[in-house]
Amino acid sequence: MPKKIRLGVLGGGGDSLIGVLHRVASHINDNYQIVGAVFNPDFKANKAFAREIDVPLDRIYEDFDTMIEEEMKLPESERIQVCSVLTPNFLHFPMAKKLLENGFHVICEKPMTTTYEEAKILQKAHNKAGTVFALTHTYTGYPMVRQMREMIKAGAIGKIHKVDARYYQGWINEIIHDKKKRSTVWRLDPKKAGISSCMGDIGVHAFNLIEYTTGLQVKSLLCDFNYLYKDNKMDVDGTVLIRMDDYVKGVIRGSQVATGEENGLAIAIYGSKGAFRWEQENPNFLYKLSDTEPTQVYKPGHAYNSKLSLDGTKLPPGHPEGIFDSMANIYLGAAKAIRGKKYNDGEFPTMNDGVRGMDFIEATVASHKDGNVWVKLKK
Repeated sequence: MPKKIRLGVLGGGGDSLIGVLHRVASHINDNYQIVGAVFNPDFKANKAFAREIDVPLDRIYEDFDTMIEEEMKLPESERIQVCSVLTPNFLHFPMAKKLLENGFHVICEKPMTTTYEEAKILQKAHNKAGTVFALTHTYTGYPMVRQMREMIKAGAIGKIHKVDARYYQGWINEIIHDKKKRSTVWRLDPKKAGISSCMGDIGVHAFNLIEYTTGLQVKSLLCDFNYLYKDNKMDVDGTVLIRMDDYVKGVIRGSQVATGEENGLAIAIYGSKGAFRWEQENPNFLYKLSDTEPTQVYKPGHAYNSKLSLDGTKLPPGHPEGIFDSMANIYLGAAKAIRGKKYNDGEFPTMNDGVRGMDFIEATVASHKDGNVWVKLKK
C-alpha cells in the first residue's frame, strides 16, 4: 500500500479553525494526502479555497452527493480511502452514514450526531461496513493525557473516588448579549447544532476525557443549565453532577460565557493513593499529587513515560507540543488502523465514544428540563 492515505475533506474551508487544525494534523506524520474535497457549500468559494491551499481542482466537487457518486466511479486504488467530516453538527450523521455505506473510512468531528437515536443508527452502519471510524476528541491525543490514562490503569493512584473536570470559554459573551447576533450563530441554532450548545460542544469533551483517563463510565447525572435569556434556546453554561459508581462521584463544569477564559479544559482525578491534575492550556505538565510525598511533575518525551505517551511525542524533552500535535496523534492512530497495523485502543476515540457522548448530551438536557433530576445513561 502506498505511504500516503488518500484523504477527502468535507467542510473546513475559508477561515475555519477546525479546518486548519485537521489539515495540518493530517500532514504532520506524512501519512495522508488530500485528493478530494467539498470545502464549502458554494462551489465557486470551494474551488477558490482549493486553489489557495494547492489542492488539485479535478476532484473538488460541487456537493457531497456528487463527491460520493464520482469517487465510486474511480478504481479502488485511486478513490478516497478516508474522509474527514468537519461540517456543522447537523450534517455529521447523514454524511458519515453515507460514507460508511459506501465503504469509506471516516474521521468525524464531535458531537458525532445530533441525537442518540442517530448515533445508534450510525453504529449499526459502522458495524456492517467494517471500516475505521475515528472521532476527534482532540484532547485524548496529548501525550500527558495518555500518560495519565496508562498510569491510572496501572494503579498509580489507587481506587478512584472523585473526579472534577471543567471546560471554560468566554467566546459567546460578545454574541449572547446582542439579540440580533445570537440569532445568526449556528451554534445557538438547534436546527444546526442539535439540542445543546455548551454541553454539546465543550462539556462532552470533559465527559469524554473523564471516561478516557479513568476507564470508568458515567452511569447517571444531574444537570443545571443557564441560558441567560428567555429567547435563547441553547445552554451556554452548565454544571453536571455525575455518578460513576456507588462510591465514585464527580462534577463536570462547562461554560461559554466564562468571561476572560480562553480554552480552559482541565481535569483532576483523585484516588485512594494519590491524584492527577492536568490543564489543556499547559498540556506538557502532568501533576501527580500525594498526601505523603512531594508533588511530582511528568513531562513529555522522557523515558519514564509509557509507550502510548512516547508514541504520541514527536520532539525531545523541552520542546513544547500542542493542539496540532494532539490532533495529529489521532490521525496517526487512525492511519495505523486503516493500514491494518497493530495499535493501542487509546490512540483514537471510536464510534462507541460517539454514542456515549450523545447519550451524555441528551441526559444533561433531560435532567435540566425535568427539574434538575438524576437521569441514567442508556448504555
